[in-house]
Amino acid sequence: MNQTLVQKLTRTKLVAHQNAEDASSSNSLHRSVGLFPLTMIGVGATIGTGIFFTMVEAVPKAGPSVILSFLIAAITAGLTALCYAELSFRIPASGSSYSFAYATVGEFLAFIMAACLLLEYGLAASAVAIGWSDYLNNFLNNAIGWHIPEMLRSPTIVSTATGIEVHGGHINLPPIILVCLCCLLLIRGAKESATTNAIMVMIKLAILVFFVVIAFSGFDINNFHPFFSPDGGTHYTGMAGVTAAAATVFFSFIGLDTVATAGEEVRNPTRNVPIGILAALGIVTVFYMLVAVAAMGAQPAAKFAGQEAGLAVILQNVTGQTWPALVLAAGAVISVFSVTLVTIYGQTRILYAISKDGLISPVFQKVSPRTGSPVQNTLIVCIVVGLVAGFVDATFLWDMVSMGTLTAFSVVSVAVPVMRRKAGPSAVKGFRVPGGPYLVPGLSIAACLYLMFGLSMTTYTIFGIWITATVLTYFLYSMRNSRLNRQ
Repeated sequence: MNQTLVQKLTRTKLVAHQNAEDASSSNSLHRSVGLFPLTMIGVGATIGTGIFFTMVEAVPKAGPSVILSFLIAAITAGLTALCYAELSFRIPASGSSYSFAYATVGEFLAFIMAACLLLEYGLAASAVAIGWSDYLNNFLNNAIGWHIPEMLRSPTIVSTATGIEVHGGHINLPPIILVCLCCLLLIRGAKESATTNAIMVMIKLAILVFFVVIAFSGFDINNFHPFFSPDGGTHYTGMAGVTAAAATVFFSFIGLDTVATAGEEVRNPTRNVPIGILAALGIVTVFYMLVAVAAMGAQPAAKFAGQEAGLAVILQNVTGQTWPALVLAAGAVISVFSVTLVTIYGQTRILYAISKDGLISPVFQKVSPRTGSPVQNTLIVCIVVGLVAGFVDATFLWDMVSMGTLTAFSVVSVAVPVMRRKAGPSAVKGFRVPGGPYLVPGLSIAACLYLMFGLSMTTYTIFGIWITATVLTYFLYSMRNSRLNRQ
């Protein structure tokens, strides 16, 4: 209680305490998730998000060179994945980047990291749920010839070329329904949710293989010329377009972080979490590149802008028939369900970890003794995600998700050399980032900063407001109520 302000801001949670905390408590999470469903959690959180939606946002910026955007994002994610793998080996706890930061760089920066993760996961879940509406509408149209009425699938707050518009009487109902379904499943428990997700991910991968095979049948190399966007007006030129597009699609690698959020519910976490992270990255990168190349080869870049249910439309145009689009739209509906499910899951586990440390209300750490899941936590998260998805345009959300992800990845990279120094000789045991404690983390930070450069000033402004609110919350509530402050 006699700590100075600087000591309070930089106090850390001991790694040994982090690993064993509340292990015998009736309020702890259950270790019920194995390696395969854990890897599928990572794949489920990534594949679908970037491919099914962000190409519509990214291709107008980069043109055919969007392939380089995915590659740059994958390399950046790969560098950070190695950092995640080492830290998750040493700190197998819920909370992911937040828990890593708390054990290394101190409580204040850990709380800032937590705010970035909450922004990242909450907005990602809402943005993905919004995109689900487009594919559901495409599926219903091809299956039974019926459209969801416009007033029930368009948001109230819309971003247009002239500014923000408010459309009274409009609500995007399908995303709200999707979030409710995810909520019901998550309340049943982590094991059931992980098993259901694994089944949906396998269906998703099969659907994407189906897309690649058919799209390549209509492949036209001329669609890659000019390779870089030539538009010097409203969009971007050359590598500027590649950078801007890479920053937009980068949030799709949020799945790596989701694997680490499950650390407290994984069997043998020191082995399975690092393997799950790297395995998920490998699967995701291969599928992203295959689908991106196939999509660009099957359709000119100019047609992507504003295209609803883009991949389904590509198949319909290539084959001249509706059944391939129907199959893909059905697969996308399942795919996006799994993405939304695991993203909301990650959000609840981060809140659970922060609450256990006393930095936010204790309501978020209460676990149901029957299902082993944080029920009240899940209900609160789903209500917020559902409201944002139902009333806000997705245009507001994509880049904010990328900003939160890149900030989180940067702090994780900083944590590696700090953890090595704290661990001392024990740092040579277990999984380690290759090349020493500085090379890969340094490259990861540089790559994250490079992608941040492509984000808009509006994104920086909103992010600044969010961080300001976070700092005020910490000084008014969290610093005083921290468990470390009471011990």
